[in-house]
Amino acid sequence: MFEVLPLLPPDPILGLSAAFKQDNNPAKIDLGVGVYKDEQGNTPILSAVVKAQKVLLERETSKTYITPQGVQGFIDGMLQLILGAQSPVLLADRVAAVQAPGGCGSLRILAELLTRVNADTTVWVSDPTWANHIPLIGNAGLTIETYPYFDKATASVRFDAMMDCLRKVKKGDVVLLHGCCHNPTGADLTKAQWQEVLNVAKEREFLPFVDIAYQGFGDSLEDDVYGVRLLCENLPEVIIAASCSKNFGLYRERVGLAAIVCADSNTRKIAQGQIQSVARGIYSMPPSYGGALVDIILSNDALKQEWVNEVDEMRDRMRTLRGLLVSKLAEYGAQKDFSFVNDQKGMFSFLCITPEQVQKMRSEHSVYFVDSSRVNVAGISLANVDTLAKAMVKVINA
Repeated sequence: MFEVLPLLPPDPILGLSAAFKQDNNPAKIDLGVGVYKDEQGNTPILSAVVKAQKVLLERETSKTYITPQGVQGFIDGMLQLILGAQSPVLLADRVAAVQAPGGCGSLRILAELLTRVNADTTVWVSDPTWANHIPLIGNAGLTIETYPYFDKATASVRFDAMMDCLRKVKKGDVVLLHGCCHNPTGADLTKAQWQEVLNVAKEREFLPFVDIAYQGFGDSLEDDVYGVRLLCENLPEVIIAASCSKNFGLYRERVGLAAIVCADSNTRKIAQGQIQSVARGIYSMPPSYGGALVDIILSNDALKQEWVNEVDEMRDRMRTLRGLLVSKLAEYGAQKDFSFVNDQKGMFSFLCITPEQVQKMRSEHSVYFVDSSRVNVAGISLANVDTLAKAMVKVINA
């Protein structure tokens, strides 16, 4: 049966990882895969998570299925973290939500739900956007269009062009927005720009679809949700996909949240049943472990504060590395001004160099990142930043 299937090209990120592993250069640098790394290049288990695991080990008495929507404490804690404990939409019982297998699972569940609403729905994604947005949403059967977002020439958001496009979006279309720490560019909207997005959403009556995978990695846990809170508090409907992979370091546990802000509590009941039905048809019952850990952390004041401190440390480290790279590039005589890297936020930066230059970085200097020029800032360290900067200057100035 299966010989009729075409051979697919290897995944570019996985292929990059394989090439990195095969490289024998002791000074090789991996800036490709999007996971947080410490100074030693490890992706650590957060201390708050270690303590929560011990609590769960003592507390858990059964491995039977949990409820279809997931760990309720996790859902409640995440909604308060994202929307605020006193959020008017939470107080009005307007939010349906389920625990999902990671941010990817959240995106896919919501995409499948949109097909139930209207199989001809069009989803607008930023140009560029995270590569996996396209298959996660498109494979659900939805039509994908793009809106302008980033200009490599100026290393800045093409906000006027973005707004011109969104003013032409049809009523009932869906617009996917990155809540913070835009992947892959690291270029975020300002508070004033979020307000303009809200105004256009009201005017055109499109549905905002907010993907927030890096809360806490931009400015702070509170500041990073400014946009999503603004939309939720001023629009009848918003959908949200959230991930705990990065800020809790729970990559392999696949912990995400799919949430639907509805016009009223009656519609919320309908949406809750529908989203659980979608999940039932994909994976039946949700996993428990990762969600239970997040529940333990967010419901314990001391553990939550410890986790907040760890998120702050990760964010500050990445911000410091950005500044260090920019200063090293200038010190070694880069003919291109990279000061824009300091303005970008989160784990990723767009270096705005050509694919040919990226290839040279790989082939001549054993520095690995994707052809778009997106680098994982957390892969930079005090030990490798000089090597990285010197290699970049050689390639760029050539």
